[in-house]
Amino acid sequence: MKMLARSVLIMEFFVMGFALLLARISTGKIELLLGALIAICAVLASGALRTSRGWILGWIVQFAMVAYGLVIFTMYFVGALFLALWIAAIVVGRKGEAIRAKLVAEREAKKDQ
Repeated sequence: MKMLARSVLIMEFFVMGFALLLARISTGKIELLLGALIAICAVLASGALRTSRGWILGWIVQFAMVAYGLVIFTMYFVGALFLALWIAAIVVGRKGEAIRAKLVAEREAKKDQ
């Protein structure tokens, strides 16, 4: 689950970098700083996923990406796409971890026999 979530957050970092290139043409410094803050938070969240703070920061990044659509309209769609990827990473990751735990338990049971 962590690996999938980290992948989403790192992709968001790069997408925000490209969004900042678009934003520098038509916006002010505050909007650029907000975009840079979102990108930095994405990287920090990807490194902090070991703790609950990292997951909370990851959720904040997801909603901030969608909200950045106020600056660049396309970010509404891109942010919604990454929000869906974030949710999918959590759901699929949990299923994968459950399957892995089941396989490990079966191996242990076979060793004990």
